Amino acid sequence: MRSDEELMRGIRDGDEGAFQEFHRRHKGLVTGRILGMVRDEAVAKDLAQEVFLRVWQRAGQWKGKGKAKGWVLRIATNLTLNHLRLVRRLREQPLEPLPDPLDEDEEPDVPSWMIDASAVGPDAVLQQMEERDLLKKRIDALSEEKREVLRLVHEAEMDVDEVAETLGIPKGTVKSRMHYGMKQLARGSGRQTDQQES
Repeated sequence: MRSDEELMRGIRDGDEGAFQEFHRRHKGLVTGRILGMVRDEAVAKDLAQEVFLRVWQRAGQWKGKGKAKGWVLRIATNLTLNHLRLVRRLREQPLEPLPDPLDEDEEPDVPSWMIDASAVGPDAVLQQMEERDLLKKRIDALSEEKREVLRLVHEAEMDVDEVAETLGIPKGTVKSRMHYGMKQLARGSGRQTDQQES
């Protein structure tokens, strides 16, 4: 039986048999990883197909460093995170334009007796938006390595072992990046400190 690395070399050379064997071997693992992130079987199958399409088209990008399985799982994770971000953006976009709050001719759709007086006021909404913007800036100030680890842990809900396998790095490195990333987010420092702790 050929190793994953031998199969990848075959795929790079356009060997369809090698691709089919690699696909059979890792289809379940890749689909399972994606399903754990998206919680939707149909979406997981579609994304898994896209992963293997990329394996076939971009086999030349695998340089033989690290395990081929880890490389494929990284592709699966990145594709799935992109999908989840797109879904979240679409959910946040209103389907119809909101009424202009300054347009006095517009009658409110909701009767006044149904409006919750304890609902969040405009000041609180503004504060939440400012805090979200600040957090985004702090996340953007992290190194790419720390951002990637935090994304996998918090968005993809992976544990340390899964992150280590996906990124092809030791568990200790994952823990270190998580620790310093969270520490940096908590204190809101910039890139300089980040580079010192990498």
